[in-house]
Amino acid sequence: MKKEVISKFIDYLEYQKHYSHYTIINYRKDLDCYAVYLEKEGLNYTKIEYSGIRFYLMYLKEERKEKNSSICRNLSALRTFYDYLIHERKIENNPFCYVTGPKKEKRLPRYFEYNELEELFGIPDLSTPFGQRDSLILEMLYATGIRVGELVRIRLSDINKSERMIRVLGKGNKERIVYFGEYTKDILDLYLKDGYKKLNVDHLDYLFLGNRRTQLTERGVRDILNRIIKKTTLTKNISPHMLRHTFATHLLNEGCDILSVQKLLGHESIRATQIYTHVTTEHLKEVYYNAFPRAKMKK
Repeated sequence: MKKEVISKFIDYLEYQKHYSHYTIINYRKDLDCYAVYLEKEGLNYTKIEYSGIRFYLMYLKEERKEKNSSICRNLSALRTFYDYLIHERKIENNPFCYVTGPKKEKRLPRYFEYNELEELFGIPDLSTPFGQRDSLILEMLYATGIRVGELVRIRLSDINKSERMIRVLGKGNKERIVYFGEYTKDILDLYLKDGYKKLNVDHLDYLFLGNRRTQLTERGVRDILNRIIKKTTLTKNISPHMLRHTFATHLLNEGCDILSVQKLLGHESIRATQIYTHVTTEHLKEVYYNAFPRAKMKK
C-alpha cells in the first residue's frame, strides 16, 4: 500500500470529515502498521479477504502484543479507511464491515478530586498574559467538559458572555452549546481585557493563542498542562481529557441526570456516557460504607 494512499485518506479525515488531531494521529499510526503487515505478507490492500483480516488481528495480538482497546481502534481506523475507498470507487465492498474486535478491557475514566483541582488552578500566574491564558484553559476545560480539539477552535464570536454560553464544533462537525459559571467568566474577562490584547498582535478571532501569537494547537494545550502539573505535588499521569472526565463525574456525583450529561459532553450514544456511572457508583459505595453505622466493619 503506497504512502500516497494513506496521505490522501488522512487529508480526507482532516479537511472533509473534520476528525480531531488526536484521532488522525492514531489512525495514521494504525494505517502505517497495516501497510507494513501487507508488505510483509505480500498482500494487496484492495483484495484483502476475511481470512487475511483474522491473521492480521492475530499478528496485532501475538506479535505486536497490542491491547484489546488498541486492536479495536485499529479495526475502526481500517473500517473508516475502506469506507473511504468505496467513496473513491477503488473497491465495491468493505471487508472490515462485519469484523468484530476483541472485548475491550474495562477501564474506568480517571478524574481529579476537588483538592487536586484547587492545586492545579492555583499554579498559573494571573499577572502575565500566558498565565491568564493557562488559567482560562483549565477553568474552561473543567467548566464545560469540552474536548481539547473543541477548545482550540473557539472563536470570540462563539462566546455569549451575558448568557455564559459557548457554541462549540464537535466531532463530525456538529455544533452544540455548553455553559460556564462565574469562576470561568471572571478569568475570561481578565484575559480579554489584558492578556489577550497583548498576545493577539495579528488580530485573530481565536480565543486561545500560542507562544508565537498564532492559534493554539492541541499539542500546545497538552504541553501547557504538563508544565503546570510539574509545579504541583500531584504524581498521577494526567491528560487534558481528565478534566472532561472530571466534569462528567462531578456532575453525576452532584445529582445531574445522565441524559443531560450526555448532551453536555456531545456523546451521540448514551453508552459512551454510562461509563461515568461506574465511577459514581464506586463513590456512592464508599460514602455508604463510611457513613452508615451498621454497614461499617466490626472490629
